[in-house]
Amino acid sequence: MSSDDAPTESPVLPAPVTTPVTTVAPGLTPKRLFRLLAIAEAITWTVLITGLIMRATLGLDWAVLVGGSIHGFVFLGYAFTAALVGVNQRWPLGLIVLGVVFAIVPYATIPFEMRLLKDGRLEGSWRREPTDHPADGNVVNRMLLWFMARPLLLTVLAVLGIAVVFTVLLLIGPPGGRD
Repeated sequence: MSSDDAPTESPVLPAPVTTPVTTVAPGLTPKRLFRLLAIAEAITWTVLITGLIMRATLGLDWAVLVGGSIHGFVFLGYAFTAALVGVNQRWPLGLIVLGVVFAIVPYATIPFEMRLLKDGRLEGSWRREPTDHPADGNVVNRMLLWFMARPLLLTVLAVLGIAVVFTVLLLIGPPGGRD
């Protein structure tokens, strides 16, 4: 066997470069985030409905307070996620609004998410760099790109923002008024 026939060693490749997005939440694609929140929103409908049944049959008013609070917080998280993913995936505004509206109907986020999957509207990764797409120049898309470069900041501000909205809504009172 000549030296030309000898097996060559594989070159040592440098470690892959990680971006802040993969460092903070590896594998959390728009599709996975949307699915997670769509399912969570549907599950919290069950929690709320169970609380309503417990109040009606057992007189446990606290069950609606707990179930409603959990559902309300997750609903706001889902609405934020629908907007975030919708902008990232360049959905038309009407589709983003429809996504939020579907959360008002019990369990409707699941078939909505399935339709988005079927239509390929959840495919792709987070946009972190501007492209030549005309929408990339508008304020909303520039903000998206800026925040996608800072996912931890986006997460913290989203949770705090949702908490503030949730608190304001609690102070206003539950849907349908207080008893």
